[in-house]
Amino acid sequence: MGRSQPYAREEMCMELSLLMREFEVSGRLVTINPTGNGNVNDTFLGIFRNTFAEEQVILQRVNRNVFPQPDVIMQNLHRLTAHVHAKLEAEADQADRVWQMPRIVRTRTGEDFFVDDNGDTWRVITKIASATAFDEAQNAEHAAECGAVLGHFHWLVSDLDPASMIDPLPGFHITPTYLAKYDETLERVPMARERLNASMEARRMAMFIEERRGFAAALQNALQRSELVLRLMHGDPKVNNIMIDDYTGKGTAIIDLDTVSPGLIHYDFGDALRSICNPAGEEEQNLSKVVFDLDLCAAFCKGYMDHARAFLTEADRHYLYDAIRLITFELGLRFFQDYLAGSVYFKVRQPEQNLNRARVQFRLCESIEARERAIRELLASL
Repeated sequence: MGRSQPYAREEMCMELSLLMREFEVSGRLVTINPTGNGNVNDTFLGIFRNTFAEEQVILQRVNRNVFPQPDVIMQNLHRLTAHVHAKLEAEADQADRVWQMPRIVRTRTGEDFFVDDNGDTWRVITKIASATAFDEAQNAEHAAECGAVLGHFHWLVSDLDPASMIDPLPGFHITPTYLAKYDETLERVPMARERLNASMEARRMAMFIEERRGFAAALQNALQRSELVLRLMHGDPKVNNIMIDDYTGKGTAIIDLDTVSPGLIHYDFGDALRSICNPAGEEEQNLSKVVFDLDLCAAFCKGYMDHARAFLTEADRHYLYDAIRLITFELGLRFFQDYLAGSVYFKVRQPEQNLNRARVQFRLCESIEARERAIRELLASL
């Protein structure tokens, strides 16, 4: 038994090495190891060397449970990266930094991905060079760079037709959809009613949701009234998906591009601020520490507007505060619904973890609401 784990690792490395031979990477594979802390795809860092150079690439197995059509993911990624690389090349001489975007590494047969004998889809993309992602905002300067990266990304894709991309996760970041799922869970899942009735904390959160039910459709209603328009959104612009250059300290790339899809960029804007402006994090037990940080918000918004101001409309700007409040409410709603359903979506280490995660997001939502006037004044000044 003592040898089973090393053997399993050796066997895994051998299998991954064979997989890497299917892709066009120059040099010899020196090592390949698991990397990252993502919850979706299995991800490995491969290092190749030849006499003169080293190349680092990311090998991933696309999670079919989350993305049942991996070919759609790769089709989107191909179209996205081709468009962005062309714009980055065109602006390179005028840019204030080197912006990066992963490149798809083709298979030896010229495809964007490889399907193994088990039907699993594997892909290789280049690693962002000499850059680091952080799990939380380090300071106001870091927040500003995160804003710059997201604003620049939105600018890069602002002229890419949303209709040219296939939605990989229909209903993703549409708050009324999650509210309907919450209602369905209460109606159809016996465990949900049991958990709600057994906990005063759960009943308080259910009341919190009811008090804000009318607000859940704010952005979707604006879209239906044509006040807002569909663009391409990243879908998951949390702080640890934003890469900071190790040498210059400037933002250089946004990664984890599988959720790029037609949608409202307001969800991106709000989700990034939700992630960056809560230094306590999503797992904090002491709710008194959960506060929306206005200084980090101001820094992020300035960095964002420096790149996004050119394409945002007055209506876009009008709904930015609503986006910050709504996405925070939405995530709390999703955590709470999953808790009531038995934690079938979000991974947990203990039974009450999703309940506490919901508490944190709802507390953060209250903090945002308490600072509405200051946030609106800040946004109006930029």
